[in-house]
Amino acid sequence: MVSLIVVGEIGFWVVLSAGLLARYGLRLRRTGAVLLALLPVVDLVILGATVADLRGGATADWTHGLAASYVGFSVAYGRRLVRWADGHAAHRLAGGPKPAGMPKYGAARARYEWGVCALTLLASAITVALIAAVQWLVGDGARTAGLDSWYPRMGVVVAVNLVVAASYTLFPKRERPGPRA
Repeated sequence: MVSLIVVGEIGFWVVLSAGLLARYGLRLRRTGAVLLALLPVVDLVILGATVADLRGGATADWTHGLAASYVGFSVAYGRRLVRWADGHAAHRLAGGPKPAGMPKYGAARARYEWGVCALTLLASAITVALIAAVQWLVGDGARTAGLDSWYPRMGVVVAVNLVVAASYTLFPKRERPGPRA
């Protein structure tokens, strides 16, 4: 399963790069759009292989949970990641404007961190739903018990992200004053 996840991650970046290269490097906007639209197929392959492995008699271990987590985070963060990569490709390959970075200070940074926290919460919810669905589809609690550890693990991920977002709200980072003239 780990190999499949690694291949899936590599596949994601290859398809993303090919889509952006087609769109900006080769000026084939429609081909680029089709390639970018294929990105969710990588997630479906990983999810399908996980279910097939477990339905085929395998006993669930941490790698099956990792596959569900990969898909959950890919679905939640995928659009943001593609938008980020698209902005950088447009800038480097097509002379577009330089993309704005994340805010560094104050309320803007706090809002940004709460947005990341919301995406992490969504990713964790998707992961938990996928794990529950896989357990239901397999229908053998003894063979899928290894996935149960992923429920609290996703809670920890969300909790850490909540602490980070709250810290930027309660203790906002301030810009240092420049040198005096």
